[in-house]
Amino acid sequence: MKHTTNYINTFIEVADDCPVSQAETPPEKKIKTLAELQYEQIIKNPYRYTSDDIIFECYALKNNIPESEKEQARMQFFSKGQPCLRCSPLSKRYGFGSHHNEEGKVALFPVESNEYQKFLNDPAVEKVKAMRSKKI
Repeated sequence: MKHTTNYINTFIEVADDCPVSQAETPPEKKIKTLAELQYEQIIKNPYRYTSDDIIFECYALKNNIPESEKEQARMQFFSKGQPCLRCSPLSKRYGFGSHHNEEGKVALFPVESNEYQKFLNDPAVEKVKAMRSKKI
């Protein structure tokens, strides 16, 4: 069975305990963090990739998986469940909501933006919260 992290026509809101009220770009580090990798992939390519594409590509980059082995590695990777973008530091820490369109393709929206508010107020779009960083 193949597992998926994709959402359709869904908006992932920032976590209730997100520490920022305005979105922040993840800081650059010598070795790129998951937040940096996800941010770069989505912000440069809005609505081009699905959540599965983003999560696997970040995994492949972090683990130096060569292009020739990616297809097999992706099948193996999704043979078990993986954390979805509700667990992403972009929504938990950096203040970005993510919209997944009818095709499951993803784009980011800063929490303070008009677009973010439009998604919150659109009854046609399902809303889910990002995972909290701390237990209550």
